[in-house]
Amino acid sequence: MTITRNQKTPIMHRSVVHNGVAYFGGVVGADLTAGMEAQTRSVTERLDALLADAGTDRSKILSAMLYITDMSLKGEMNKAWTDWIAGDDLPTRATIGVADLGEGCLIEVVITAAVN
Repeated sequence: MTITRNQKTPIMHRSVVHNGVAYFGGVVGADLTAGMEAQTRSVTERLDALLADAGTDRSKILSAMLYITDMSLKGEMNKAWTDWIAGDDLPTRATIGVADLGEGCLIEVVITAAVN
């Protein structure tokens, strides 16, 4: 049984791969002063890099959990999300409204993906 842990931070690894599945910790945008659409686009750019580091890509995402602080901004989030992943590659997904993700953070995304 092999477990591969990638990109260690002081509190977690950005991803863990086990039995052909990659698990990714919460990813937030780079610029927390930006609006929902821009933060979502930043998250998806970061996810592309993390997926590549784990040996997979967005077409292999199995499940996504999107945590957002303002459900009235869900349309903006969906615009960026569907520009990034669409068609037959759509994963299962849940969008959860939360009270707080930290100062300025509007969205945090957790995904699971199959490894190539």
